[in-house]
Amino acid sequence: MKRIDGKKIAEEIKTAVKEKVEKNFKNQGKSVPKLACIIVEGNKASEVYVASKEKACAFCGMESLIVRLAEDSTEEKLFAEIDKLNNDKTVSGILLQLPLPAQLDADRATNRISPQKDVDCLTYENLGKLFSSKHKIAPCTATGIIKMLKHEHIEISGKRAVVIGRSLLVGKSVANLLEQENATVTICHSRTKDMQKITKKADILIVAIGKANYITADYVKKGAVVIDVGINRTEAGLVGDVNFEDVAPKCSYISPVPGGVGPLTVACLMENTLTCAENQEK
Repeated sequence: MKRIDGKKIAEEIKTAVKEKVEKNFKNQGKSVPKLACIIVEGNKASEVYVASKEKACAFCGMESLIVRLAEDSTEEKLFAEIDKLNNDKTVSGILLQLPLPAQLDADRATNRISPQKDVDCLTYENLGKLFSSKHKIAPCTATGIIKMLKHEHIEISGKRAVVIGRSLLVGKSVANLLEQENATVTICHSRTKDMQKITKKADILIVAIGKANYITADYVKKGAVVIDVGINRTEAGLVGDVNFEDVAPKCSYISPVPGGVGPLTVACLMENTLTCAENQEK
């Protein structure tokens, strides 16, 4: 069993982004890419995520802008901030930190973002490009998972992949990217019957179900690759959706939590911001 070091892979990606920013922007006297993060206050986890993105921007030599809105903000207030960033030529990418409070519609809000600045690929226009294989960027977590597999030289083409979870941000997007890499893909979810029978056939198992330590060895084929996307806060600390100690001995490769997919999500956000900045120059 090999434990995949997501931190190491993420550092490689961020270093490559940093070098491109220096070469293609700083050394040519151009303004560096800028990522704007909008956070509606009230979610402690969101604050942690935004801080990590701000730190990553600094490492990559990019600028960051944090726009904080009160927890009781109206849709009009949120849209006004998004419109302001859409029209700001110094802003390369816009990320709306999710989840939002109940009074705000996440779909309407994300689709207010200009597709040219949509660094998490959640606008309907960019999702359409993704699912028609015409994309230049893809959702950060899904992109990170594919990069993780390729970095470890794990064969995807012709393999049977099972994705547990059907969110746009992760499940559906990574399933689509796996299919584009010629895997045969099955999506499981909370209504799937006899899930173990399906997952035990998977050469590659991607888990994004949102339940701490839910997946045990009984769900896993011997020699499978298991990628754990879950981040769950428990009294024992951060754990994934996969029971690592139980599942790891059965795997050929497995990603840990923390230190697996999480760092790659942030690294791919930096890469997407750079790509948006480059596309806006064309």
